Amino acid sequence: MSNATRAIPDVNAAPPAPRLEWRVATVAEVRDETRHARTLNLDVPEWPGHRAGQHVDVRLVAEDGYQAQRSYSIASAPEERTVALTIERLDDGEVSPYLCDVLHAGDGLELRGPIGGYFVWDVSQRGPLLLVAGGSGIAPLMAMLRHHALADSAIRARSPVRLLYSARVWEDVIYRDELARLGERPEVQVHFTLTREAPSGWQGYHRRIDRSMLEEVSWPASEAPRAFVCGPTSLVESVATLLVELGHDPARVRTERFGPTGS
Repeated sequence: MSNATRAIPDVNAAPPAPRLEWRVATVAEVRDETRHARTLNLDVPEWPGHRAGQHVDVRLVAEDGYQAQRSYSIASAPEERTVALTIERLDDGEVSPYLCDVLHAGDGLELRGPIGGYFVWDVSQRGPLLLVAGGSGIAPLMAMLRHHALADSAIRARSPVRLLYSARVWEDVIYRDELARLGERPEVQVHFTLTREAPSGWQGYHRRIDRSMLEEVSWPASEAPRAFVCGPTSLVESVATLLVELGHDPARVRTERFGPTGS
């Protein structure tokens, strides 16, 4: 930015983080989540560990030297051995069709990470946690839910979680079965809203996320929940604005968005 000022080094500051290096991960397992999304479970050599909410860069190199690079959120909990990436296939994408249609168990994949320190959550932070996802934006929030599920029961009780997940149709909901199991825990509530067709007997919401839906699902602002919102830009901006209008502290509303180029 043109109006930026040069920072004065702090001689007492911690040393800078080590430079991220590209690693060749091995695909340990491939799992189809929906008709458009699949999860890659990766064995990553010398993986330094990650926090729930972080992401990695993935790089593909063609035989002629052409490179394509995309960022993908980590869906696995920090406690898990493998690194899980859930990829939504975009028909006009450069990277996602290869990851969803070509890559198989035993194949190699270049990645670097973990990356990011803003959109992260640790169960040690305690207090109510509100998660709002749209489409494949559920991936980093799933890392948080899995991290929460692996914590001690006493800690989980002090960190209740509510998830609101928006999808076009029920068949597009990623991690359906696992989310249903997580929602059976007393400290976790899982809510769905479908913006297009709903199956017969549907008892969830059937519209886009609006103010009244957030009022019903979330805690009141007076309880100061931490909120994480991830999904398409339009959904993220709308939800974040509504939460602030409902009195939530903007500093406790963290957002991460993606657009059509994030293939």
